[in-house]
Amino acid sequence: MKKQYLLLIAICSFFMANAQDKGEFEYGFFAGVNVSNISTLDNEDASSSRVGLNVGAYGEYYFSDRWSVRANLNYDQKGWKDTFTIFDEMDSESFKTNFALNYLTVPVLANWHFAKNRNWYLNVGPYAGFLLNAEVTENGLDISDGFNGTDFGLAFGIGVKIPINKENQIFIEYGAQSGFSDIFEDNQGETVRNGRSSINIGFTF
Repeated sequence: MKKQYLLLIAICSFFMANAQDKGEFEYGFFAGVNVSNISTLDNEDASSSRVGLNVGAYGEYYFSDRWSVRANLNYDQKGWKDTFTIFDEMDSESFKTNFALNYLTVPVLANWHFAKNRNWYLNVGPYAGFLLNAEVTENGLDISDGFNGTDFGLAFGIGVKIPINKENQIFIEYGAQSGFSDIFEDNQGETVRNGRSSINIGFTF
């Protein structure tokens, strides 16, 4: 986990060190709420949703006032609820449990800025997720070995920036991720994919 935090600090420092004139390069930080689940090709809602959080940083390079490319570094809490029933032999009881999957996610997004002041934006692009840990929330059992270490998919979203002075803005955005790869290491059945949506609030420099 320490390595991931050091990577986050290094990338944030890179964004700050390479900041150029406004309108060419900007960076910022954000935090928000995730709603995640899993799905298969035959069942888009294969589980109940789990609520988590995400925090991160981004850098964005502008080619014009309409087009830019943005790279995020997110800590993403994903997972799902109430899908598997576990039998407790000691208490002779069955219970449904939740699964918590935590990722370091890197989306690379093409941004299209629109509206009169170009303060609204739409974005889309691929993402790669790197599993930090996975556990059964009922008893804290680590089950990371049963999951693939990487997750790939498509990220997209919409947001609006609200100026607070000449150089800084706050932004509110809706984002989503749709996984393409199987999250399980040795899955012999249908491909099980991550999915998540989020509402974020951030600050831009």
